[in-house]
Amino acid sequence: MSIAIIPARGGSKRIPRKNLKPFCGVPILNYSIECAAKTEAFSHVIVSSDDAVILGLAREKGCVALPRPASLADDFTGTIPVIRHAILWAQSQGFDFEHVACIYATAPLLRVTDLLAGLDAVKGDGRRFSFSATTFDYPIYRGLVRDEQGVRMIFPENFNRRSQDLPEALHDAAQFYWGTAAAWLADDLLFSKYSAPVLIPRYRVQDIDTEEDWCRAELIYRILKETGDL
Repeated sequence: MSIAIIPARGGSKRIPRKNLKPFCGVPILNYSIECAAKTEAFSHVIVSSDDAVILGLAREKGCVALPRPASLADDFTGTIPVIRHAILWAQSQGFDFEHVACIYATAPLLRVTDLLAGLDAVKGDGRRFSFSATTFDYPIYRGLVRDEQGVRMIFPENFNRRSQDLPEALHDAAQFYWGTAAAWLADDLLFSKYSAPVLIPRYRVQDIDTEEDWCRAELIYRILKETGDL
């Protein structure tokens, strides 16, 4: 069996109350909860939060509401300690599971098929993690940085190389991670030779950190719903 853990902290500096903010008229957290439920892959969906309103919403949606200690609810705590805390709690309650999905609370573009593909991927021989990923829209090996004199190439050796001859680069799509419970607890690297990416097309990926990101994500969501691609 598997469990899902949705980290949903109450505080957010750039978008206040981000995990509860209405996205196309619905609290954005609802999308992750409902996607997890539709997979029918989880014995429990756990929402980890320091916020009473978020925990109340989680209960209304049929989730396990797990209060998060203040030490794991500041601006500097990463995802892995929060997932580890929830796994240890679930084990203490006698939950039976081998695989654990971390689903971000702000992933309204997540599809059930992608989430299930992540489960299949992490079950592969020798796999410890799988994660949502997408390609960069421009070759990072021809990237530039500013300096006091103007700009310079990060990899100047690629100046005369065609973009199609450079390796394809991926980045985290910030929708979900799957891992074995043992890998999460061992603090294994999320991105390593033991990890499998689940590729998602760029038009279905939008990290949401700013108001501009939010507006763009809503536009994408509406178009995908109208075209039946979500």
